[in-house]
Amino acid sequence: MKILVTGGAGFIGSHTLVELAAAGQETVVIDNLCNSNRKSLERVAELTGREIPFYEVDTRDREGLNHIMEAHRFDACIHFAGLKAVGESVEKPWEYYENNIGGTLTLLDVMRQHGCKNIIFSSSATVYGNPAIIPITEECPKGHCTNPYGQTKSMLEEIMMDVQKADNEWNIVLLRYFNPVGAHPSGRIGENPNGIPNNLMPYVTQVAVGKRPELGVFGNDYPTPDGTGIRDYIHVVDLARGHVAALQAIERHCGCAIYNLGTGQGYSVLQLVKAFEKVNGIKIPYSIKPRRAGDIATCYSDPAKSEKELGWKAQYGLEEMCRDAWNWQRQNPNGY
Repeated sequence: MKILVTGGAGFIGSHTLVELAAAGQETVVIDNLCNSNRKSLERVAELTGREIPFYEVDTRDREGLNHIMEAHRFDACIHFAGLKAVGESVEKPWEYYENNIGGTLTLLDVMRQHGCKNIIFSSSATVYGNPAIIPITEECPKGHCTNPYGQTKSMLEEIMMDVQKADNEWNIVLLRYFNPVGAHPSGRIGENPNGIPNNLMPYVTQVAVGKRPELGVFGNDYPTPDGTGIRDYIHVVDLARGHVAALQAIERHCGCAIYNLGTGQGYSVLQLVKAFEKVNGIKIPYSIKPRRAGDIATCYSDPAKSEKELGWKAQYGLEEMCRDAWNWQRQNPNGY
């Protein structure tokens, strides 16, 4: 298959390009590079032994998308492109709605005009809000999203389901990610946040490499064994392979399918910190901060549907996640 990968220079996109290449798929990347780095694609070429065609184009750029669609005949699109910082989305809601929803609407319209009606969408477990059931299955009702970032994911799911309902030529796979961490085992590609990291693991690795004095742990009074929040952390390579597996659903004309991509195992913030210290032999100083608004106590998946229907299951555990995240940061103390 020939696949358009939007946001392919980002953390998850770059790792997925490696796995798609290993599976023999042909890819073309678009990315506006607003929160990613062109060098990631150079590293992907190094790892895969193949150059990937790249266009610096925004998904809101209809003319640019038309040009790319006319130059290539795509079988499917994997859509990663979007703004993704929860805190920033609260401060800049208009920008998040305009970019994430506006860009996706333009992309879908250009795709259908060129006869490409297969898309895998990068969604999120945030659509479950404060989940009604734990572990979370795909049958869990969607909850109230506590920030505009989560709202864009939830709204785009609804839009795509409506599009598919109205036109059954579409095949749409909604992949609800839990908490991606880690890096490619080579250490050549990894998570490269701009400014202060919004996610736990890159903050831990930046403390370990000396860029930050200590880790802030937001809340230690949750109803969990050690009082810190529990999340389902998934190795980014496992997550990337989930996208390759999702192509099977497209090939069997799935209509609209929803899959959780997680390990099914929850770990607390302090468990992750202790695992990182144990695996890498580095002490991570931390201090307890007040809870963040909108954070929930526990969130982890039941990924049984993905295993049953896609033959996909996470292979890596918490120690491998910590090892590979540090291997990336140690080799690239300032990112790309």
